[in-house]
Amino acid sequence: MLELLLALPFVLALAVALSANASRRTIAWLAGLVPLLGLGVLALLAGDVFDGTILKTQYAWIPEAGLDFSLRMDGLAWTFALMVLGIGGLVVLYGHYYLSAKDSPRRFFTYLLLFMGAMLGMVIAGNLLLLAVFWELTSISSFLLIGFWSHRQDARQGARMALTITGMGGLALLGGVLLIGRIVGSYDLDVVLASGDLIRASHLYPWALGLVLLGIFTKSAQFPFHFWLPHAMAAPTPVSAYLHSATMVKAGVFLLARLHPALAGTDLFFYVVSGVGATTLVMGAWFAIFQHDLKGLLAYSTISHLGLITLLFGLSTEMAVVAGLFHILNHAMFKASLFMAAGIIDHETGTRDMRRLGNLRRLMPMTSALAIVASLAMAGIPLLNGFLSKEMFFAEALEIGGHGTMRWLISIAALLAGVFGIAYSLRFVHDTFFGRGPRALDVVPHEPPRWMRIPVGVLAILCLVIGIIPALTVGPLLHTMARGTLGDATPDFSLSVWHGINLPLMMSVASLVFGVLLYFGLRKLLDFHAVVTRSTGRQLFQVNLERLFSLARAFTARVANGSLQRSLFGLLLVALVLAGWPLLGRFGDVLAGSPGAQPMSPVGWGLWAVLVAASIGTVVVHGKRLTALIVIGGVGLAVSLLFVYLSAPDLALTQLLVEMVTIALMMMALNYLPKQSKSTRRPLRKFRDVAISIVAGGGLGALAYAMMVSPADTISNELLVRSLPEAYGRNVVNVILVDFRGFDTFGEITVFGTAALVVHALLRWARLKPDEVMPGPPVQLPIAADLTQLLFPLALTVSIYLFLRGHNAPGGGFIAGLVFAVPVLVKYVLQGARAVEATFGFDYLRGIGVGLLLAVIGGVGSWWFDVPFLTSGHLDLELPLIGLLPLASALVFDTGVYVVVFAGTLLMLSTMGTVKQRQAAEEAH
Repeated sequence: MLELLLALPFVLALAVALSANASRRTIAWLAGLVPLLGLGVLALLAGDVFDGTILKTQYAWIPEAGLDFSLRMDGLAWTFALMVLGIGGLVVLYGHYYLSAKDSPRRFFTYLLLFMGAMLGMVIAGNLLLLAVFWELTSISSFLLIGFWSHRQDARQGARMALTITGMGGLALLGGVLLIGRIVGSYDLDVVLASGDLIRASHLYPWALGLVLLGIFTKSAQFPFHFWLPHAMAAPTPVSAYLHSATMVKAGVFLLARLHPALAGTDLFFYVVSGVGATTLVMGAWFAIFQHDLKGLLAYSTISHLGLITLLFGLSTEMAVVAGLFHILNHAMFKASLFMAAGIIDHETGTRDMRRLGNLRRLMPMTSALAIVASLAMAGIPLLNGFLSKEMFFAEALEIGGHGTMRWLISIAALLAGVFGIAYSLRFVHDTFFGRGPRALDVVPHEPPRWMRIPVGVLAILCLVIGIIPALTVGPLLHTMARGTLGDATPDFSLSVWHGINLPLMMSVASLVFGVLLYFGLRKLLDFHAVVTRSTGRQLFQVNLERLFSLARAFTARVANGSLQRSLFGLLLVALVLAGWPLLGRFGDVLAGSPGAQPMSPVGWGLWAVLVAASIGTVVVHGKRLTALIVIGGVGLAVSLLFVYLSAPDLALTQLLVEMVTIALMMMALNYLPKQSKSTRRPLRKFRDVAISIVAGGGLGALAYAMMVSPADTISNELLVRSLPEAYGRNVVNVILVDFRGFDTFGEITVFGTAALVVHALLRWARLKPDEVMPGPPVQLPIAADLTQLLFPLALTVSIYLFLRGHNAPGGGFIAGLVFAVPVLVKYVLQGARAVEATFGFDYLRGIGVGLLLAVIGGVGSWWFDVPFLTSGHLDLELPLIGLLPLASALVFDTGVYVVVFAGTLLMLSTMGTVKQRQAAEEAH
């Protein structure tokens, strides 16, 4: 069930992304299925979770790194999943009516579902590394949502700022997770939560705590990283209502709750977390008073409430944790409804500026009533849910033990925050729904469509119902949520509206009275409409970003100025230093125990001499590009013959085919260049380059020699022994490629496909001068065109033959893909690019994607048999006439290699061969 819950948003996000021709209503229904079905799954799991059962599923992923695909659901995860799906469903309904005709609902809901899936994955992750993966996915998907209106500069800047700050925190969190894993010896969440004493006693605890808190503070917009949140308000209002009430900004406080048993309980935790929380609480509340934008005010109030929750977790007492969890629920309800109400106001009036609003209760009575209820809940007025958690906060602030100074400071901060909270809530209500106005609007405000108002009404009613009868409504859920956080340490508590006349109640009354006086006093003393607030954090961010860009430009101009010689010089120099440093003074020890070199026959010496001569010839004639290319081909041919001599037919065949294709590609590339390269008149540079070349070549030669004379009892023997019984292949080279180091091969074909796409992208927009010579057959060769028709089926037969035998004899997907590309190359040389395209019509771009997808399927299929990614299986088929046919599952992966190599090679060939034709066609058009 947990797998289904996690898969729902990603599967339907793909369905939405592919529904290009669907109507807006259909797309909204597809998106709405995720929260509906997800809530159904949560309902089925509710009985076990409320009984205290921890549900868990686990699959081996990368066990050597301690990374398992582990999903875990307890009361805390269940409640957060309820918020993610419940408020997510309301946001989907709201967003359907909010988006304009110009906005793409397909793109919007795809991003929204991706974010929903990332949040669900984070809250139900049972492995800390997996949690970090989903944590980063929330940052990426929120970046897409915040920057949804990419035509607006403020949206692009807000998205970039959010991604930079939260991405930096994500890297810090990963470091903290790795340290926790090192301390505990496991990344399994159950093990980590049970190892609190071990973690706190470790000398690495301060570092682990600091890195984890850095991730938490950046995500939940705590001081001094709070400034990104107000600028994220450039996102569409449904995004703000979702990300900044129940999901993204709550990810930090969720992790604070999740790791509380493992990290809390020290003075360091108390002072850092409660200190940052108190600072954020007061600062955010104060700045919220002076915002003119409705969403700006709500953004700073969100910062303040997140500071309140952080402060409660920093206090570390059981009831403080319960109060923090309770306020997470309450804040999600009233803040989501307020954001959506602000969006309705913007949608129906054309502005969110309170200086132009006012008296909307007359024009929009229903929306005004719902927004006022949610505002009073945010202010903590009695009979609303915000009052209950605020009372608990005041009570816990007054009961801090053992920290006398901090008790008074936090109590003062709590009272100030209460006063400021009343003030900014009153401004939201008074300046929007009362007073004079509205002013200078382009439209006459009116109520929105009914279904757009319903999500606001649902949440506002919940604020009221929970505030009146908390024990019957939210009590059991809060008990379950607290038990998921505190476990056996969960205290007994009850929720009620009236606790008698006590000091927390007096603080509530005082905050209400002084908050009202503060707001109207500021209105008398200041002209609110003339106050301009500036974000110091944003200014520092922009200054540092500009300096970073300036440094990057200077570095690029100095190092990567377009000179291939300089780039190669830097690359070789760095490689020499990194590779040579560990071997300094130790190379003699490596060779001391070697059995010595074996004698080589005259044939081998002859091939070696050809190779040396061709290499020297390349250096001598390098200025004449065509001649140098012919000599380079001789080098490749000599290497192929050496592989044959050394009994490596796979490598020889691969080398030969690679030479054929790359020489053709390089011949085409020569048409873009002058016939002869410019000679340099800098002798010092020549001597420098010669010295580096000698050292680099000598170092590689020495390394190769050391490997060849090393003892025979190495890993190669183990691979030879394990190849047939474990991977079901006699061709050890192919087994290594598709099984033992299949991850490397997958990375290599990804790089190969990416290189082909880069060539295609660069040459697609190439514009050449009229006098430049373009690739293509300059004259018709006296060879019958029918030759290519005969060559193609022959090459295809050989290609399939080499592919099918590759697991047990020389061949495989890489070789077969190159063989299949050769007849196409010959056809191009004989008849030109148009004839190739007319004959085959193959979509090489999609071919690369299909090949990579096949490779992934070949690896993921292993999971069905509970074995790691890309582990081979075996099947013997008895076929009529053919007989016994042994098959290995690696054949699927090798098919992906085959398709990527063929499609990537032909994409580069076809792109280079059609630039002139494409340019001529565009000029004619």
